[in-house]
Amino acid sequence: MHLGILALICAAGLLGSALSLLSRGALPAVVGQLLAGVVLGRTLLDVVHPSDPALMLLYDVGFATLMFTVGMRVPLHDRRLRAALGQGARAAAFAAPLALAAGLVCHLVGSGPTLVYAVVICSSSAAVALPVIQENRLEGPAVLAAMAWITVADIAATVAVPLALTPDRAARAAGGALIVAACVAALVAVAYRLRDVPLVHHIRHEGKKRDWAIDLRMAVIALLGLSYIALEVGASVLIAGFGVGLVVGALGGPKRLSREVLGLGQGFFIPVFFVLLGARLDLRALTHSTQAVELALLLAGLTIVVHLAVSCIIRAPPAIGLLASAQMGVPAAVIALGLPTHAIDQGEASAIFCAALISIVVCAAGGAILRRQTLEPGDRQRPRTSHELREATR
Repeated sequence: MHLGILALICAAGLLGSALSLLSRGALPAVVGQLLAGVVLGRTLLDVVHPSDPALMLLYDVGFATLMFTVGMRVPLHDRRLRAALGQGARAAAFAAPLALAAGLVCHLVGSGPTLVYAVVICSSSAAVALPVIQENRLEGPAVLAAMAWITVADIAATVAVPLALTPDRAARAAGGALIVAACVAALVAVAYRLRDVPLVHHIRHEGKKRDWAIDLRMAVIALLGLSYIALEVGASVLIAGFGVGLVVGALGGPKRLSREVLGLGQGFFIPVFFVLLGARLDLRALTHSTQAVELALLLAGLTIVVHLAVSCIIRAPPAIGLLASAQMGVPAAVIALGLPTHAIDQGEASAIFCAALISIVVCAAGGAILRRQTLEPGDRQRPRTSHELREATR
């Protein structure tokens, strides 16, 4: 790799922002980043080679950073959400057996791992669904239940991904995950203990005044250190990144840290990761295999059916099920971890990728339906004020 290739990858990542603007927010930036990688990678131009050692390191760091931001965005500090967690856990519990049955159907069509398909179908994405909720100004008990359901499903599916991909090494992976979880718990305890130490307050104050970015440095050290430990004990970078993100989210870290982490991630590492992930995919498998196309449509359809069924079981509006169908982090993790270990092949990865794109469109449709159902007729036509638009972009 040379700097020209890196500059090309960073420039390609801007396609995500362009598509998001053109679709007026209906498509998140990650869709364009993935498509840019598809164009530059194995599917079309083949000018970006993710197997390059330097790019592989950036890929791993980007993946860890992505999981960090996903964990940090889980709204564990929201009191309303905590009150609705019981209903969200119940919804996720109802979804699990339905997803397992759906995964078996996908296995019969795509011949891939049943558990992997089940985890993908059962999952949701707070990173996709919560911005849709905010953009449509959705409120009420049903929306809170959806947020809780999405949060529980996001966490459970993320933790289950490494175990589903390597069931033959499940014991080692589970043991490694427990070690990483113990490290995360120790990190929480140390962070709580140091919060009220005067010297720590002084250092953080000086860091803020002198632009040292102390909080960001400590978060990056924790992220990279836990990622190293995770790999050494047979766990996944996914668990480490997600765990550190949950710690920052649970502690209610300063807004400055959140902005810095998102700036570091969204400004460089995460777009690079998604472009490289797209470059790894060979979507020509979809043109060469009707089985892969059938699998993509089946995954997307069964995901919608399972979430709609659960919304009916918990007596929520059907649009809640559409909203909770959103997927991105878990499919990306399955592809990122599954392709190098040969747990899935190119056709299955392409099918999972396409099904995730469909789920994003379905989530946006669910948000629009809920907005029409909950807003008064006069509010539906009311344009946003400049203040509301600024608040929505924060």
